[in-house]
Amino acid sequence: MEFLNEYHLAGLFIGICTFLIIGLFHPIVIKCEYYWGTKCWWVFLLLGIAGVAASVYVSDIILSSLLGVFAFSSFWTIKEVFDQEKRVQKGWFPKNPKRK
Repeated sequence: MEFLNEYHLAGLFIGICTFLIIGLFHPIVIKCEYYWGTKCWWVFLLLGIAGVAASVYVSDIILSSLLGVFAFSSFWTIKEVFDQEKRVQKGWFPKNPKRK
């Protein structure tokens, strides 16, 4: 972490990691809605709460920032799971034939 601060790369590192975290959540939303529907929203709520708690607890600013990004990406995923259900109903994404 000292390297990032010494060469003024902390902001760039946080930006890249934010991009990767958000990018990771897109396929997770699709897969979770496909296999479990909207019933999985509470998992993302718990992940978000845990991320907020960890972000407040950690003293390192870079790690704390990334935990905050993870937490609020988890909260945003709750909305996206419900939106994904609507996309499936419109036929934009496949519906799981095994799930009722």
